[in-house]
Amino acid sequence: MIPPAFDYSRPQTLSEAVALLQQYGDTAKILSGGQSLIPMMKMRLARPEYLIDINQIADLRYIKEDNGYLKIGGLTREADLESSELIRSKYPIILDTASVIADPQVRNLATVGGNLAHGDPANDHPATMLALEAEVIAVGPHGARSIPVKEFFLGVFTTALEHGEILTEVRLPVPGERSGGAYFKLERKVGDFATVGVATQVTLDGEGVCRRAVVGLTNVGATPLKAGSAEEFLRGKALDEENIKRAADLAAEAAEPSSDLRGPADYKLAMIRELTKRALTRAGERAGSS
Repeated sequence: MIPPAFDYSRPQTLSEAVALLQQYGDTAKILSGGQSLIPMMKMRLARPEYLIDINQIADLRYIKEDNGYLKIGGLTREADLESSELIRSKYPIILDTASVIADPQVRNLATVGGNLAHGDPANDHPATMLALEAEVIAVGPHGARSIPVKEFFLGVFTTALEHGEILTEVRLPVPGERSGGAYFKLERKVGDFATVGVATQVTLDGEGVCRRAVVGLTNVGATPLKAGSAEEFLRGKALDEENIKRAADLAAEAAEPSSDLRGPADYKLAMIRELTKRALTRAGERAGSS
């Protein structure tokens, strides 16, 4: 299919891109990787009159630790995450997530910022960023502001980005010692959107007791969800089989799945339980060896 006609611009700076967004208003869309936007345009589900391609803004593509945070530029490709030694060595949950997004061809173009800004509850990064307690940096006509990821997703394809703002960075605290995370995803076939997904991040004390746990859920609600009851239950307890099973039950209670082509709601709840157990087990193993 062919999208409707549109005008196109390639700004060289962030300020130029923001100015174009202001000029063209709601008729404009930002193009970064384009792996979600272009298919929607072809199916006439999105009809922007003006595309602002920000791929020439080179300083939006980076992965670095700085002042106690891991900072990921909005234009960072999924393939950049896969090949980053820093991500592989210290942030395996992010590697888990990036490596199950679509296929290598898509990951060579798809961006972290685009994945989040798209606001699709079936995307994989949102739950992982919830588990990592990240924040996003948005730059607009009034400067930069920080938005906690837990406040960023407002509804299906709806985020807290205001008119004229561009997501420029994802920022998350560097995990402390004996911390580990994991992301597990159930998909109908390799590269598909998640039927369900679970991201977990835990911190253990020296005796293996869980000091902190965060659980994020993919594609079981209008937004990515936090399983707060499961997190509270695990705090101060050993990360053993019995406690993990109870936390998995609580995570399923936090889910709000609907029946669709990917499966009935009851099946998705069962899979949330199973994937939560796997993710917490893997996160605990990683925390113990970190």
